[in-house]
Amino acid sequence: MPILLPSLLTFAPMFSPLFNYLQLFRSIPQVDRELISQSLVYRHVKEGDVLLQEGKVARELFFICKGVIKITTVNDKGKDVTHFFLRENQFTTILHSFNNNTPAAESIIAACDAEVLVISKAALMDIYEKLPYLKELITGIQQQALLDKIQLRNAFLGEDASARYRLFLMRQPDVALRVPLGDIASYLGVTQQSLSRIRRTAR
Repeated sequence: MPILLPSLLTFAPMFSPLFNYLQLFRSIPQVDRELISQSLVYRHVKEGDVLLQEGKVARELFFICKGVIKITTVNDKGKDVTHFFLRENQFTTILHSFNNNTPAAESIIAACDAEVLVISKAALMDIYEKLPYLKELITGIQQQALLDKIQLRNAFLGEDASARYRLFLMRQPDVALRVPLGDIASYLGVTQQSLSRIRRTAR
């Protein structure tokens, strides 16, 4: 008696955030969704889990279904510095490392409990060959996301700590509610004690 493999449609609910997001930009045929689904891995991560360690080569692309992910580096004093927060419906990897097979200059870490879809670089390149439109679509999304991150960071330039915190609350209020205060302080370039004072003053 032949062994029947479960239909890919059985696993569709965990992959639906990705396809729902991509469908905002263009229609993804069901047959293409099934092809892509074969290479996706669902992963639940806890706050503090490392998805990519600084110094390792980025060989995976992540899509955030739920939660907040942070991009960090270690400074010359050995302390983690948070550069960016990413949340639902965003792709993340360290692009320079991913594209050039070089050690990553940053780490990718869960800033809170999160759910991500993971695809290896090898699998992604194979899908890009079969579905050229997907490469154009995801590359365009990544480029726009990079511009948005740079624009957000540039908005902080020249502002004092209080103004940076207010701007952060306006631009990323959902992130502020979900990540540790220490991560926000690191992102804003202030000590946690200073941020606590700023928060008390702002009330």
